[in-house]
Formats: sequence, C-alpha cells, structure tokens
Amino acid sequence: MHSQDILVVDDEIGIRELLSEILQDEGYSVALAENAEKARTLRNQAQPRLVLLDIWMPDTDGVTLLKEWARNGQLTMPVVMMSGHATIDTAVEATRIGALDFLEKPIGLQKLLAAVKRALAQPAQEPRPNVASLTRLGEADAIKELAVALDAAGAAQGAPILLVGPPGVGFELCARYLTPPGRAFVAPLSNEDFALAPQELAAKAAGGTLFLRDLAYLDRRAQAGLKSVLPRLEKHKVRLVSASSRPLDALSASVDPELLKALSQLIVPIPALSEHREDIPRIAEALLAEAVSQNKLTPRRFSAAALQLLARQDWPGNLDELANVVKSLALTCREGEIDLGPVSRILSQFSPAGSVPPAPVATENAPPGAVDMDLPLREARDQFEKYYLERQIELSGGNMSRVAERIGLERTHLYRKLKQLGISMPKKQRPPEEH
Repeated sequence: MHSQDILVVDDEIGIRELLSEILQDEGYSVALAENAEKARTLRNQAQPRLVLLDIWMPDTDGVTLLKEWARNGQLTMPVVMMSGHATIDTAVEATRIGALDFLEKPIGLQKLLAAVKRALAQPAQEPRPNVASLTRLGEADAIKELAVALDAAGAAQGAPILLVGPPGVGFELCARYLTPPGRAFVAPLSNEDFALAPQELAAKAAGGTLFLRDLAYLDRRAQAGLKSVLPRLEKHKVRLVSASSRPLDALSASVDPELLKALSQLIVPIPALSEHREDIPRIAEALLAEAVSQNKLTPRRFSAAALQLLARQDWPGNLDELANVVKSLALTCREGEIDLGPVSRILSQFSPAGSVPPAPVATENAPPGAVDMDLPLREARDQFEKYYLERQIELSGGNMSRVAERIGLERTHLYRKLKQLGISMPKKQRPPEEH
C-alpha cells in the first residue's frame, strides 16, 4: 500500500471530509486546511507531495495563494485546483501560474483519483519561475494605483520608463512586472557592463527588458556607454527601464542632460512603505515564510503584537530593509512564535538613538493605554501587551476562545499571560484553578 502526503485546502468542511475519506481509503495520507493561512502553515511543516486547492475561499482565494507560492519559490509540488464556479479565464490563469490540473465540482470519484495519480507521477519539481506580480509590495490602494500606472506605461510601446522613489521600494519587482512572461530580463550589477559592453547588453535583452538599477549611481563612462546604445534598443525590441532613488532635479547635476531627457519620457513614482503601512504585516508574514522555506527552517510565525510593532516602524530602506530584518529574525529565533522581545531588540538597531518608534501618543481619540516610551523596555512591553490583550477581550465580547484564535496563542498560554499581567477575565471564562 502506498502512502503519499496530500494537502486538501477547502473552506467547506463537508468537501474536506469527503475528499479525505476517499483518499485515505485509497491508501493516501491526508492533511486538511480550511483556509489559506492554515494551508501556508501545513505546506511549510509537512512539505506535501500534492495540494488539492479550492479557488473560492473567504480569507485568500486559491489563485492568490498559488501566485504567492510561485512568487516565493514554494511551488515545488503539483497543485490541482478545484471549483464549482470558476470561469475558463480563471482556469487558464491558474494553469499559467503553475497549477497542474483543474477539477470542477462536484468532483467525480474517477476524475479525482485519476488527477491524483497523474499528479503524483510527476517528477520532483524545481521551483517554477517567479510570476511577475506586485503582491510582494502589498495589496493596499497605493499598490493598486501603482499597478494601473505601470500597466499604462507598459502599454506605451518602446518608450523608456523611469521609476522614481526612495531606496529599497522594489524597483526590480516593478521592472519585472513590466516584462512580458517568458521575455529576457537583463539587470547589470555594475557600471562596467554599461561602460565596456553596452552592445552585448542590448543583444542579451532582445525582445525583453534592460533594467538600470539606479541612475543616481551611473558614472560618466557608463552614461556614455548607455547613451551610445539607446538608438539600437528599438532594433532589438528592448524596453529600457531605469530606476532612481533621487529626485529628478538632484539628478540633473550628475547625469548627462540628453541622457536624462531620453530616460525620463515616462515617469512612474513608486510609493514608500510608509505610504501603505497596512501592508507591512502581510508582507512580513510572506517574507518570513519565504525565509523559512529557502533556509529549510522549522516553522516560525510572528505574534500579533510583533506584527503591530513592525507596522509602526519607520522603514527608510523600505522593502529591502524590512526583508533584511525579517530574514535576520527567521535565522536567529527559535521555532514557534516570534514575539515582541526579539523584534524590539533588532528594531532598536535601525532607529535613531537606538529606540523603537513610539506607539501613538494618547489623545482624546487615542487609546488610554498608549505606551509610555520613557519606561524600560520590559515594562513598556508589559504595558503594551496589557492594553493589547484588554482590547482584544473587549473586541471578542469576552470570548476567550475567540481571543486566543485572533491573536494566535494557545488558551493555556493566554491565561498565564493574563494572570502575569494582572488582567481580569470574565467570570464565565475563568480557567480551572491550578493545583
């Protein structure tokens, strides 16, 4: 009897249980996930040989989760999509991203088993090429507006595009987004490539994108080389995408005026991370999952309080700086939950005067439990946790099971934390006395 790990992801409990029973009767071992969050955890923990993934789910839909796995290099297993309401376009998109097959609900027994057998017969996969997407930058309105601007710029055939913004905002991600699937993407790492071999760069990028990482650091020799090759780009059907971490008026002192004029025909501003802070927790979780997978680490996750602290931080280095912090935490923390302590310690090295940015100052509209930033770190953390947990109890109507689920703590750990911080619990929710 054969034994394979199959992860079934579907928000309908009846479908999960039915598929599990069928597959277990056939000798397969099965793990079940009711949503994308649980699927991420099980994918990192169990490394399934196959995933059966529902498209329509309430928290994150299956196609978005598939894109996330592809983007993070985690699509190392075959994925079979399932849906009762998907359009042909949705099925085609899922296949383009990397899904192996598509099953329409209600799923017939023979079709299911045939799809599973076919998928498990596939050789072990290397990570599929990353799908050009802006989801790593976030999903806030600022990123949606950025996508619209990039799409419009990309539709203007041939004209060079200049991406402007502060350092670390994701220039290369945007440049890759502008590159059609399967086309060449050439991004030289040094000025020497532009200075000594600009014609070779144009030939390598034929039909695709030549990306200039930061115009602000292009020296005179490299500028001359780039300027000489500009007339040949159209012949090779190359789209030139440049980035600049300095404003245009600051560039005028160091960049050849004619070159700057040629490169700035289409300008697209890239928002700083501070302009879409609401994306920081989601980005941090995705970066952590990526670091765990790439470094073959045991599972790790951020506590809700740690994510809030990351969201309050000023990130002058934007996405690049956040990625470095998350990777450092992934590699230096033990498995399980990454809480406020290690996050506070590493953030203190990135903030002015070695301090973490303060919580919002108490005002008439601010919570009365705002943290006193004059306290020592341990006392300030306790003060924040006390207010945070009291607020979660209030939002959950005193339901401690719901509180534990919302903040990602086991109930036993939650009760101990409440007792430690001196927080009163609703009488009906009190745990049994410990002896």
